[in-house]
Amino acid sequence: MNLSSLRPAEGSKKDSFRTGRGHGSGNGKTAGKGHKGQKARSGGGVRPGFEGGQMPLYRRLPKRGFTCRNSKDIVAINVDMLNRFEDGAVVTIDAMVQAGIVKNTRDGIKILAKGDLTKKLTVQANAFSAGAVEKIEAVGGKAEVM
Repeated sequence: MNLSSLRPAEGSKKDSFRTGRGHGSGNGKTAGKGHKGQKARSGGGVRPGFEGGQMPLYRRLPKRGFTCRNSKDIVAINVDMLNRFEDGAVVTIDAMVQAGIVKNTRDGIKILAKGDLTKKLTVQANAFSAGAVEKIEAVGGKAEVM
């Protein structure tokens, strides 16, 4: 192979189409813009969503509610889901993902008190409800806030 013999792959390079370069090009005179009108003018055209002065769709539809930009998306897990771990295990967020309890941790995990816990576990999560802490400690486990 020689640097002077290198060529682009066949069909990979294509000349750009030059509009408005005479009748012979097949795209002369109005250069594909038709006759007069707003879109034929220099800098002409309308913004996206413009409907010719008719009330546009984005203004016709009702706007409802409010989304707080600072809110956190917390994943809630009930205490009874933790029974799938071995007795005496340390349950971390990574362990919950590995076990398939959580797919996406989002902004944090909170343990809630629904159900019963039968195993002594050390649970590490971002938050706990008061009832969940009671149930974890009732079986001899520990609730650690990360």
